[in-house]
Amino acid sequence: MLAESGSDNQKSEKAIADNGWNGMLALGKTRSVTSEARALPTCTSQQWCHIATFFRRHRRLKWHTMRLATHGNKRTRMDVRVRHTTGSVRYVGKVELVCAARRNRPDGHRKYLACNDLRATARQSVVGYRRRWAVELFHKSVKQNLGFVDGATHGFDAVISHVHWVYSAYILLHMSPPGLSPGVQRIGDKQRALQQGLADQEKRHILQKLTQIGGVQRYKAELRQALAGT
Repeated sequence: MLAESGSDNQKSEKAIADNGWNGMLALGKTRSVTSEARALPTCTSQQWCHIATFFRRHRRLKWHTMRLATHGNKRTRMDVRVRHTTGSVRYVGKVELVCAARRNRPDGHRKYLACNDLRATARQSVVGYRRRWAVELFHKSVKQNLGFVDGATHGFDAVISHVHWVYSAYILLHMSPPGLSPGVQRIGDKQRALQQGLADQEKRHILQKLTQIGGVQRYKAELRQALAGT
């Protein structure tokens, strides 16, 4: 399970832990955490602190630099530095805590991650969080191009059907439908190309015939008669 810091919700995170699922969570700066060493000698009212404060106090944790490939056309590499340790997130349990930042921006934005799979490395947590961005791009695409948010439905079953239709359209468009140039990559361009093709009257007439019962055989017969007449 992947979750952005905007979806940092205690109930959902507790559900992930209670069901035994593996979760990689991006935490807000004010989320309460503690380390194992701090929890032992300290009373409950003092052992928790905000995760931003936690990593600021634990300066003994060394930064480690890792190089990650970007997803752009240039395929450049990005240097990320991380600090990590085992700790606990309140209401979630024991996790691996990671603080990540761009190496060339030492005073820039930092991301705080938590993974309840203690076998996962800091690199796997950072790579998993970056791959989550593809989910955001997917939702942006279906909202802008396929009417994901335009369903005027009332019942829950209708909402499910609308979601299934949108997802099916997304899959079909990414399978490069016949008649589209291989150079067309953007889903919006594919959609416009399909609409233009369907708007052609002759193609629509052929499509209508082929979708009728026995339409394929009748259309073949028409083609044979036309070829015989010429």
